[in-house]
Amino acid sequence: MAKTRVPAVEGLFTMDAANPRLIGGKAPNGSYCFPKDLGGTDPYSPLGEVEEVQLSNRGRIWSYTNSCYPPPPPFVSRHEPFQPVTIAAVELAAEQMVILGQVVDGVSVDDLQVGMEVELVLDTLYEDDANEYVVWKWRPVEAVADGRPVEAVADGRPVAAAESAARPSAGGK
Repeated sequence: MAKTRVPAVEGLFTMDAANPRLIGGKAPNGSYCFPKDLGGTDPYSPLGEVEEVQLSNRGRIWSYTNSCYPPPPPFVSRHEPFQPVTIAAVELAAEQMVILGQVVDGVSVDDLQVGMEVELVLDTLYEDDANEYVVWKWRPVEAVADGRPVEAVADGRPVAAAESAARPSAGGK
């Protein structure tokens, strides 16, 4: 029996595997927030005035690092003992904001560069007997190591850099 794919945390992203989007907010003054409920912290946007919007699903790496210790819940390590994960701060140009998120498995800090284009994908955080719990991750559109294209990884499977770069853009608002 196939497991049901469910979000690890409700309301943060769409479950459209072909075109996933983070769910953010847009204030009347045009500023964006993520998650949507953080919009109430904007002093120029009173509570209740934040419109729900789907954010861009492509951006450029603003900064990155690795996490050598397990993050807090809802993170659940798929590996015992824990293996470091790569984290990227990604700038969404249209929204003029930076979103922090894990990078897909198999891509390390050695494969990333500031300014590199990445896209939002859905990936399994962990599984139980009935469900596959899904989160968003960033995947390089074309990973680069030492100036040479390398393979990116999607859902734990390698994707050739040329194939990744040939996919049509799904960016925008």
